[in-house]
Parts: sequence; structure tokens; C-alpha cells
Amino acid sequence: MTPQLPTTARVPRSGLGAEYLDVLKRRGAEPGELIEHVVADDLVTVAYQGRFLAAPVFLSAHERALVAADLHQVHRLLTELPERLFGGDVAAMARAVGMTDTQTDIVRRATTADAPLVPLARSDLYRGADGFKLLELNITSALGGFENAGINRAMLAHPALSDFVAERKLAYADTFAGITRTLRAECARHMEPQGRRPVVALVDWPESFKSYEPRLKVMAALFDREGIDAVPCHVGQISENGDRLEVAGRAVDVLYRFFLVEEIATPADAAFVEPLLRAFEEGRVGMFSRLDAELYGNKGALAMLSDDRNRHAFTAEERACVDRFLPWTRHVRATATDAGGRELDLLPYAEAHREDLILKPTLLHGGSGIVPGWTVGSEEWRARLAEALDGPYVLQERIKPVPEVFPADDGSGTQELFLNWGVFLTDPRVTGGDGYNGCLVRGSTDPEVGVVSMNGGARVACSFYETDLTDEAGSTGSNAADPA
Repeated sequence: MTPQLPTTARVPRSGLGAEYLDVLKRRGAEPGELIEHVVADDLVTVAYQGRFLAAPVFLSAHERALVAADLHQVHRLLTELPERLFGGDVAAMARAVGMTDTQTDIVRRATTADAPLVPLARSDLYRGADGFKLLELNITSALGGFENAGINRAMLAHPALSDFVAERKLAYADTFAGITRTLRAECARHMEPQGRRPVVALVDWPESFKSYEPRLKVMAALFDREGIDAVPCHVGQISENGDRLEVAGRAVDVLYRFFLVEEIATPADAAFVEPLLRAFEEGRVGMFSRLDAELYGNKGALAMLSDDRNRHAFTAEERACVDRFLPWTRHVRATATDAGGRELDLLPYAEAHREDLILKPTLLHGGSGIVPGWTVGSEEWRARLAEALDGPYVLQERIKPVPEVFPADDGSGTQELFLNWGVFLTDPRVTGGDGYNGCLVRGSTDPEVGVVSMNGGARVACSFYETDLTDEAGSTGSNAADPA
């Protein structure tokens, strides 16, 4: 069912992980030693409650470069789908991916504002037998994992890792620094050059704010170190005062949006957020990121890229990227095409291939509503498919992540883990380099796991990458990120 991948996708996996395990063994380092400094970091522990893996992961220079290039290509294609497939009609695309009339109107209005879509995203990648596969691309400012460089810094306090990183000339990208540079660019659009600190409202939805407020306080503390005044709040705590929006009595330059379009489901919800959207439309405040961002990061948008019936809209190079990087993904309709372009009756096909498919709602996040076919019986699978037919759902090919070897928790040897690689992406014109902006990895010991997520019991790790890129012809270059 997987399309034939071009040979350029078969970049050899980095052997750095195995080398690092050998270093730990020779030095007699215990797993607990490797994370003790991480656990002691209060800002990091708030997010992950001490659930850390005892080693980082490593990317070769080739792996990192290919992933960054493919992610940028897919990001660009997703944001161009309204023009390529819908004649520029954003509302038509919103309806096609399952947004309500209320949500459709909001994303349409967001695109009419005189403000660019801030390029910020985080992928969910599995490394399969043929390289990395993109399960989802979360195009939004509401991204968890922004604290991940704190894990890098804390783990580097252990000499086994710090020596290995220095000897192998490894680096890490500071995700939060990239976010800060991107945010500053947005602040500059809405501030006179007065030499003052920007005021940013970290705005969540009232219900999710109850549980997410501690994370927003961590972000505010990190922004304070960078010279930005950030105020955690929810939509209901933003007020209008003349032509300005205010939070806690302070005029706001930029709304850093943590609430999602999926939370604005009814006309009453839309009325609740109307003052913010109107101020953004009129250029009185910045919004990081625009409310149409989730349209392009929608799972239904990935299905549009994957569907071979849309291949006419893409160049040969773009199709090659889609073929090697995206798993087969289709909207749940009566008919679809297989990976070879053959028309098929989708529901009987999905029933016959239950063990190889996963059912996903297009709008929900965090693993909500996902049904891995291999975790349910045939009767339940058939019922879920019937419920999803013609609704806001997609079917996606199952990608089996290859196991990665980590130190065993009890220090007795090694264990195999299955990873979700959360690679962050920013605009290289703002952050420099190729836009690779770090990676937060989540790992599970369950080989049959449907979704590797924190809600599913996963633990997290940071990542390092090689800075010297050497191709087969022997040319060299540098993609080093500033680890400061």
C-alpha cells in the first residue's frame, strides 16, 4: 500500500545512538544520573512531570537536512491548497475539511487581514523502514514542547553526554529561541520603535486554560528572560479600551493564540472571540498565529495532498516529496483510490485492511477521537467506519515505527522504544539556517501503540544532530544551530 520511495529518501540512519550507548557502558553511567539535572529544572518539570527518557536521540546531518526540506515543502503545499484546488476559495476548503459554518467564516475573515501567516509548525513523524513519515503537521502557535531545549541543557550537565557532544561536534536547536525570534518579528509590525518591551497576551480558551495555565506561566517566565512581557490569560480576560485590547490593565501588542479554531464551534463562541478577531482584522493588534492556521494543519488537508486524484495540481518534484514523506491518507467517502491510483469501494477495503489503517478525526488534536484499527475488533471497526462515512474523518496507512534502543530504566542493559519525532519548523528568513527548529521526542515501550503521546503514557527526550553535512561526492557544509 505504500508508494515506492525514491532512493533519495533512503538516507542511512545515524549510528550515533549506538555509539553513545557504548560510551555510557564504558563509563558505567547509570540511567538515573542522566536525567537528575533535568528533573531538577522546575520550568521543564512543570510540563513533563518527571517523565523523561534516560538518553537523547540523534540525527545525522543528512537525516536532519532531508526532514527539514521535506517539511518545508509540505508546509508550502498545504498553505497553497486553497489556490491550487479551490480557485482561491478558502471557505470552500474549510468546508471540505469538515469545519462548521462558524469556523469557516472565521478562517475566511482571518485570511483577509493585512498580516502574513506566521510560519510555525511541529510535525509528528514516525521513522519507518523507509525513513521518516509525516503523520501530522500541526500548523499553529499552540504547540506543546517549546521547553525542549531545557532538557538539552540539563542533560549536558552529565560529562558522559557533554564529552560525546563535543567530540562528535553535535548541536541542538533552541526551539524557544526560534519561537521568540518569530514572535519579535510579529511584534515589530504592531509597535512603534519606542525602546519598550513588547506586551504579549498568551491567550487560551477558558476551559483549557484551567489545566494549561501552569505551562503558560512557564512560557511567560521564559519570555521575560528574552525581554518580552507575556501575560497568561483566557479569551474572556481580554477587554477593549478604545482602539486597544487590554489584559490585566496593560495594552496588548500581540495575541499569542493558544485557543484553537476547533474550540470556536458555535455562533456564541464566535461572539466571544469577536473583539479579538475584529481588532486583528483592523490591524490594531497582532495575532500569532492567524486563525486560519489550523485549516492548513488539518488532517483533511494532508488527505488532499495524499489523494492521487489531486496530483495534477503538483509538479513532479512536489509529487515525489508527497510520495516518499506522506503515508496513504484518504477522506472517509464511499469511494477512494488506493496507492496505485485504482478506484475502490473504501469501506470494504478498510474492513479488509483493518490491521493496517488508523481512523482520525480531521479537527481534533492530542490523539482525541483516533481509532487504530489494530486495537479494536472487526465489529467495532465496521461501526466506527460507518459513523465516519462522509464526515470529518480520514483513514491513514499505519506506519510501524522502527524500534530505537535506549538505556533500560533499571540500568540492566537496553530497551527498545517506539518514537514520535516532534520536529519544529520556522521560517529560515527569520530564524536562519534551514528552518529546522529543534525536536521533542516522545517514546513508548508498546510496539502496538496507536498514538505515541503523553496522554498515552509516553516519556520525552531531547535531540542532538550532526553539524557537518557530507554528501556521497564528498562535499561538506555546516547546518549547525546555535545551542546557546
